[in-house]
Amino acid sequence: MFFGYILIMIVGMIISGIAAMWVRRSYSKYSKQASASGMTGAQVARTILDRNGLSNVKVEPVAGQLTDHYDPSSKVVRLSEGNFNQNSVAGVSVAAHEVGHAIQDASGYLPMKLRSGIFPIVNISQQLWVPLFFMGIIMGAGAGLGQFMIQLAVIAFAGVLAFHLVTLPVEVNASTRAYSQLTRYGILSRSEATGTKRVLSAAAFTYIAAALTAILTLLYLLLLSRQ
Repeated sequence: MFFGYILIMIVGMIISGIAAMWVRRSYSKYSKQASASGMTGAQVARTILDRNGLSNVKVEPVAGQLTDHYDPSSKVVRLSEGNFNQNSVAGVSVAAHEVGHAIQDASGYLPMKLRSGIFPIVNISQQLWVPLFFMGIIMGAGAGLGQFMIQLAVIAFAGVLAFHLVTLPVEVNASTRAYSQLTRYGILSRSEATGTKRVLSAAAFTYIAAALTAILTLLYLLLLSRQ
């Protein structure tokens, strides 16, 4: 039983590793290619925000690499220092992606609202399912209290999976919006658009990989709970 879980984790690590390698390679390649517009990530973010009537949303640097994110509670687009200050194709693409989340927030994009709404519950579920799973294994997953613990782990992990599934359209839509904004306003040329697509596609695959791993984990827990 426990071997099955180890196997799922190994498969998940392989998928996640491939996704992370793709992101690093794509980002590394296009972070060395300067954008023809000469605009930094911060300037691109500010331009797109202003043109969408979001002058209230701030753009700030944050320490680290690929730590870029949008904070809906503070209405702030935070860009890693490299993307904030540099004018690379990768930096501009990432900045536009995070602005895509700000536009989602302003337009009331439903999947983003759902993700924000379930996050507190998912945070608890994430902390509970692993202890419940191991307690079920220790007590004997085949029957009695052990099986009940596994069933509770299934319920808890279902919330984690729901978060991953809701996150997918949020991230894919943000990338679609980013590409649209960059090309609409002529920030990236046609030759640079290929790099943008590759950077954004690589980033999207990390979320697909996480969702696939979560689906495999839930299927394993379901099978275990029915023994």
